[in-house]
Amino acid sequence: MSGKNDQALPNDRQALLRRLPSVESMLEAAAGDPQLTDTPRSVVKSAVRRVLDAIRKDLVSRAPPADDPGISEQAIFRQIRDEIQSAMAENLTHVINATGVVVHTNLGRSVLSQKAMAHMAAAAGRYSNLEFNLAEGRRGSRYEIVEDLICELTGAEAAMVVNNNAGAVLLCLDTVARGREVVVSRGELVEIGGAFRIPDVMAKSGAILREVGTTNRTHPRDYESAINENTGLLLKVHTSNYGIVGFTASVNLKDMAEMGKQAGVPVMEDLGSGTLVDFSRYGLSREPTVQQSVAAGADIVTFSGDKLLGGPQAGIIVGSRPVMEKIKKNPLTRALRIDKLTLAALESTLRAYRDEASAMQTIPTLYMLTCPLADIREKAERLAGLLRQINDDRLTCRIIDSASRAGGGSLPLLELPTRCVAISIQGMSAARMDQRLRQQRPAVTGRIGSDTFIVDLRTVLSDEVEMISQAVNLLLSGSPS
Repeated sequence: MSGKNDQALPNDRQALLRRLPSVESMLEAAAGDPQLTDTPRSVVKSAVRRVLDAIRKDLVSRAPPADDPGISEQAIFRQIRDEIQSAMAENLTHVINATGVVVHTNLGRSVLSQKAMAHMAAAAGRYSNLEFNLAEGRRGSRYEIVEDLICELTGAEAAMVVNNNAGAVLLCLDTVARGREVVVSRGELVEIGGAFRIPDVMAKSGAILREVGTTNRTHPRDYESAINENTGLLLKVHTSNYGIVGFTASVNLKDMAEMGKQAGVPVMEDLGSGTLVDFSRYGLSREPTVQQSVAAGADIVTFSGDKLLGGPQAGIIVGSRPVMEKIKKNPLTRALRIDKLTLAALESTLRAYRDEASAMQTIPTLYMLTCPLADIREKAERLAGLLRQINDDRLTCRIIDSASRAGGGSLPLLELPTRCVAISIQGMSAARMDQRLRQQRPAVTGRIGSDTFIVDLRTVLSDEVEMISQAVNLLLSGSPS
C-alpha cells in the first residue's frame, strides 16, 4: 500500500500506512464471510479498493493518533462489509411518507391500489395482449387497453394515453398547432415541477405563443381580438398548483368552446391534476372534473394519471374523435408511448372508478384525501403507544393537531385537518433525527417544527406505524439500520 511519495511522510504515518492490509488479504476475508457468500466478486473487489484508498488518503492528509484503532484489520473489514451492503442495496427503496403531503412528487406521487399492483405483477411476469387483438387474431393498439374505459368514465368520444401529462400537452400542441398561434391567458402560463413551463413546452412543440389578458384578469374580448387566420388553438390551462384571489376574472371553458366553434378553432384544456371525482361532495375544495371539461365542449382535454386520479405516471388525452385521430397518428406518439406495466396499473385504477364509493376506499390517494379524522387519530394513538413502550427516558412524544396538504400541484389552497405525533429525543436535534431516520430501512421522512420531528399519520399506511416505532427504537439504541 505504500509508495515513493509516502517516504516524505513522518515516520509515525509511514508506520500506519505499512499496517494497512493488502487488497488480497481483504478479498480472502470476504470470501470466508458467510454474509457475503452471494456477493459478486467484482462488487467485493471494488468495495475493498474504495475503502483502502479512502483510509490511505485520510492517513496521508492528517496527523493520526499514535495508535489509530480505525486501521485494524477488523475495523477495516467492518467498513468493507458496510460498503458492500450499501452497493448491493437497491437504489429505489421503500420510504415511509410521514410528511402529510398526499401526492408527494419526490416520494413517487400516488400509492397504487392493491388491485393495480397485482395487475402490474401479472403483466410483468407473463406475455400479454399489449398490441394483439385476440378476437380478430391481428395486431392491435395498446391504446385500446384503456380507451373504452376512459371514454366510459369521462364521456369523451376518443382517448389515448402517453407517458406523462407534459408529454400529452406537447403531443397535442405539436399535432394541432405546429407553426400556428396558440391563444392563452397570461394568468395561465404556469410552471409545473422541475421548472417546466407551459411557454417552454409550447416552444418545443413548434407552436407560437399568443398571450392575452393580464395576470389577474382575462375577458372574452381578449380571446376574440386575438383570433386570426393563423390561430391554431385556444388553450385553457387549469392553475392547479396555485391560486389567484382578489380582483380577478377569467373566461370559463364553455364560453371558450363556443367561441372556438364560431371561429372554427379547436379548444384545449390542460387540467394538470385531473380528477374524475367531485371533491366538493366530500368536504374538500371544488376542482373541475374531466367529465365537466368534456361536457363543456373542449375538443381536447389532458390530465395526469398519477396525481388526483391516484394511478401510475401517465398523461391522458381525451377529446373529439376527429382531433384524437390526428393526435394518434403523430410520430411523436412512439417516443411518448406508455409501457405495459403502466397500462396495467392504469387499467385497474380506472376500473375502480366504476363504483365511486369503492374507489374512495381502495385507491390510496382518494382515501388519504378524504380519510376521516377518527381514522388518523387512531393511527396517531397507536404510534404514540408503541413509542412509550420503548421505555426510554430520553424519548418524549405527544399527539398534536396540524394540517396536511394534497401536494403534486393539486388543491393548492386546501389544508386538511390531521393528527400528528411530535417526537423529541434528549440530546438530539430534530434535524439530526430527521437525518438518521432517513438512513433507516425503510427510510422515514417527516417534517420538523419547534425542534421536534413530526409524523403526520394521514400519509402513513397502517402497516407502517410499527415500522416507524422500530426505526425510532434503532435510532435510540445506536444500532445501524
